[in-house]
Amino acid sequence: MTRPLSEPVLRTAVALQMLRSDPGDDRGEGVISAAIVVLIMALLGAAMWIAFNGIFTDATNRAGDEINRIGG
Repeated sequence: MTRPLSEPVLRTAVALQMLRSDPGDDRGEGVISAAIVVLIMALLGAAMWIAFNGIFTDATNRAGDEINRIGG
């Protein structure tokens, strides 16, 4: 024989069931996710450009110095 649930336990169980069964309104979730992805990609692209620019500038300066050293 099972005992009946107390009122606080019953309320908690009902609330949990409502949370699980209610899918909610997820309209716009795809747009928000896409915006976050675009923002992350933009930040990664900017970081990569800064790194590339620094490496390319350093390589250009070193090559120029070496050419001047050899030719001078």
